[in-house]
Amino acid sequence: MVKQYKYLDSYIDEQRANGKYSFTTKGLHIELGVSENALKKSLQRLKNQASVVMVRRGFCVIVPPEYKTKGIIPTSLYVNDLMKFLNRDYYVGLLNAAAYHGAVHQQPQNYSIITEGIALRLIKNEKVEINFYFKKSWNRKDILKKNVDTGYINISSPELTALDLVNYYNEVGGFNRVATVLEELKDEMDADQLIEAAKQYREVSVVQRLGYLLECVLEERDLSDALYHYLESVGYYPTLLCPQKMKPENRITGNKWKIVPNIEIEADI
Repeated sequence: MVKQYKYLDSYIDEQRANGKYSFTTKGLHIELGVSENALKKSLQRLKNQASVVMVRRGFCVIVPPEYKTKGIIPTSLYVNDLMKFLNRDYYVGLLNAAAYHGAVHQQPQNYSIITEGIALRLIKNEKVEINFYFKKSWNRKDILKKNVDTGYINISSPELTALDLVNYYNEVGGFNRVATVLEELKDEMDADQLIEAAKQYREVSVVQRLGYLLECVLEERDLSDALYHYLESVGYYPTLLCPQKMKPENRITGNKWKIVPNIEIEADI
């Protein structure tokens, strides 16, 4: 009887011994030599004990004793395995990537992942919230591998992170928050790499808005000058700073970025 109920416990112990904190249920009943029904019962027992959390149907995360009070391990420890399970190329972006690069004053409450392919539905329960954002493509040179206890995760470079923050301004809390994070992030950015990231970015208006924020709000000249030199080589047109706001009657930009400043922005730092 003990063997009947402890086979999954032994499997989990083996996973942890190999430095893994997640597993998939596909074919696990065959691997362990038990029926699907027996596996479901054993898995439910461990879920009731808060030893396992099913993050996505078929993908489980192991919760070791030291994380029992939190109810789940940090997302960074299993996100790479999760994305392999979902068969998606990805990178960790937005506020999470900014935090990895030292922008620590704006700690995110959720986890942001950029993926290719069909958009994925978010993962949200009382223990975890993972938001997925879709992109058609990105430059692989802008993706860094960050070491974590279980291996590595893909994160956006400081330069790509800055562009994404502007692009997804609404999702990260608005332009005031974007400006605050950029204030912390700018020292990690390189002008030449920012130009290369901007060249690969599909939305020129995002480059314009980032340049405007760097120069006119944060008074960062080196990075903004680099972006402006790039923009001079391509065609760009007047655009609103905040696309969701009502278009002002006066569309005069009054700046070299051709940005119509239809909102007031103030960094919190």
